[in-house]
Amino acid sequence: MSVEEMIEKMAKGARHASRALRNRGRAEKDRALLRMGALLLEKEAIIRRENQKDLVKAKDLGLNTAMMDRLTLDPKTLRSMAEGLQEVASLPDPVGQVTGMWKRPNGMRVGRVRIPLGVIGFIYESRPNVTVDAAALCLKSGNAVILKGGAEAIHSNIILGRLLDEALEEADLPHEAVQVVPTTDRRAVEVLLRLEDHVDVIIPRGGEGLIRFVTEHSRIPVLKHYKGVCHVYVDQFADNDMAAEICYNAKVQRPGVCNAMETMLVHEKIAPDFLPPMVRRFQEAGVEIRGCPRTMELIPKAQPAVAQDWPAEFLDLILAVKIVADMDEALDHIERYGSKHTEAIVTKDHERAQRFLYEVDSSVVLVNASTRFNDGNQLGLGAEIGINTSKLHAFGPMGLEELTTQKFIVYGDGQTRA
Repeated sequence: MSVEEMIEKMAKGARHASRALRNRGRAEKDRALLRMGALLLEKEAIIRRENQKDLVKAKDLGLNTAMMDRLTLDPKTLRSMAEGLQEVASLPDPVGQVTGMWKRPNGMRVGRVRIPLGVIGFIYESRPNVTVDAAALCLKSGNAVILKGGAEAIHSNIILGRLLDEALEEADLPHEAVQVVPTTDRRAVEVLLRLEDHVDVIIPRGGEGLIRFVTEHSRIPVLKHYKGVCHVYVDQFADNDMAAEICYNAKVQRPGVCNAMETMLVHEKIAPDFLPPMVRRFQEAGVEIRGCPRTMELIPKAQPAVAQDWPAEFLDLILAVKIVADMDEALDHIERYGSKHTEAIVTKDHERAQRFLYEVDSSVVLVNASTRFNDGNQLGLGAEIGINTSKLHAFGPMGLEELTTQKFIVYGDGQTRA
């Protein structure tokens, strides 16, 4: 079977499964999710054996530490994945929720009800735990999903797909509801993006190159998990100790993820006291500082920042630092170089905090908290399939509710239109 035939067969199967899922209730879906979680723990040895194949190849290819971290399925990660499945199972089922009902003058009752999007094509890189997160969210929200992971995680994704399929079978749900594309052939993505008759939405999650490729070639609507050029602005009225903890966490705690801080903006009035000890702490953690000319005056051992550093998503222990004259300059910088992902301000001034919240155009804006909190689980959504940086039809972390849409329902008793 050719790649084209395989992907089209998967898409047709997903369309059939999505129709079948419309009539399945919460109990059946939750049973499958809980069984998936149990299998992750029962089959840990098998999963790690397959994951090791990917890790060996990744090391040979010279993937950096951050990418290796994202690829690794260790016992802690598997337990977290299983707990995530349990949490999604515990969440309310959005499908069938009536979000409004009103009566028209002619006596008709008009309402809106949540329904699945249908068939989702999910294209992503590196992180095999995302395979399980995406499967869980799509299944719980009544969607069928075709999962196309990166070549670097092919062995991990295939074994996870088999276990997901086993759980679906035990719960008497169609196995085409969750399908992992079992090939590294890049043509598979190109074929999937052309199947507008079978697939309702495409969600890409990965590097800038992947997002651009999908957006440019898809005939299907795309919800973009675009790059995370995240900023923390340390205002002149910030508490230095609080700012130091927030900035350190935002950059160092896990630098290879999309909600890590990539640029730190510091008000000129606080910079002389705040920057030198902050930079020393960063450098002790192995962070390379790339500073603007004013930063270089305070931190001579930093690397001079170049134009390409300001819009960069480093995904590594590299940080761009800019001293700004005022809040307006900080806002202008974010407007120019931000990616609508996550932005934070550290300040004790309520009015300035409110201004930042309303003027910054990003999916999540924080006051006195780390950018690392832009995450579906951390924000109370349970889990997420991605962080949508476009505004249609959802903006920010996409949990269960964001994987549904709404249709109108109308109750009449014989009304006709004049």
